[in-house]
Amino acid sequence: MIPLLDIRGLRKHYSITRRGLIGRRQTRTVRAVDDVSFVLQAGQTLGLVGESGCGKTTTARSILDLVQADAGEIRLDGTDVRPILAGTDRAAMLAVRRRMQYVFQDPYLSLNPRWTINEALREPYRAHAPQDDREWDGRIAALLETVGLEPRNGVRYPHEFSGGQRQRVGIARALAVEPDVVLLDEPVSALDISVRAQILNLLASLQDRLGVAYVYISHDLSSVRFISTHVAVMYLGRIVEIGAVDEIFARPRHHYTAALISAIPVPSPGAVDRRVHLRGEVPSAMNRPSGCPFHPRCAAALPICREQDPTLQRMGTGTQAACHNPT
Repeated sequence: MIPLLDIRGLRKHYSITRRGLIGRRQTRTVRAVDDVSFVLQAGQTLGLVGESGCGKTTTARSILDLVQADAGEIRLDGTDVRPILAGTDRAAMLAVRRRMQYVFQDPYLSLNPRWTINEALREPYRAHAPQDDREWDGRIAALLETVGLEPRNGVRYPHEFSGGQRQRVGIARALAVEPDVVLLDEPVSALDISVRAQILNLLASLQDRLGVAYVYISHDLSSVRFISTHVAVMYLGRIVEIGAVDEIFARPRHHYTAALISAIPVPSPGAVDRRVHLRGEVPSAMNRPSGCPFHPRCAAALPICREQDPTLQRMGTGTQAACHNPT
């Protein structure tokens, strides 16, 4: 079966330049996203996790061409849409963007403070299906009700809403054009715990009702476990482990994944501390270690880990992990 979204070999590097006597010259390269591949079926949720700076957001923005990728394929229903998104055919580009939408991390900065909520939700219709504004009033009211807001609140401005309400507006804006895939960039990280639960329940109910697929980016593994069907763990721009959520959390095969899962807080004061403490800091993406990039922090590293960079291999649990000495 052809997957809804098929990412193959996605790569995004940034060149660091320095001004010299004769113009600028490249000095180093930041490998923000380096050969990332995964598939997503309709109605599934892929949780993309990892420490800050591992390339999660750059991966998502490259998929939508908000950041132009250097290489790779972005296949939507089997068709590589990367040339379309980067091309000059506006109609074809908009047709792809209608199927893939984005929810930004900061619900306040992503909304125009001078627009009412009704105006913010009307903008997708103007871009994708320009018609008389009055024809969309009913759909905007229905959108607000879908995300749990009263339609009468559409005349208010973003600063008059709480963080959770603003994020509901961001979700409504993404759903306005009825997409197949929504990329959620840490949608609950700026919210209180109780509000996080409301937004996660909303996302889950919308997925059941609309059949939309999610790429859910977060460093909060508790929320990832709640909402995801599959998990991809990133480290220094690469996916080091990927598989079904229950298998990943029950038996992580990569030592980095095991360390992340062990850091999930346990709501019990008398619980035994089983956290895996990593050595050192995350290496710079401009100066990645030779061999496995995780080996300087890994207690189970072998001599081969310092020399050979592992590739994703299938493990007995059904997951894939890039590790010479899996757990």
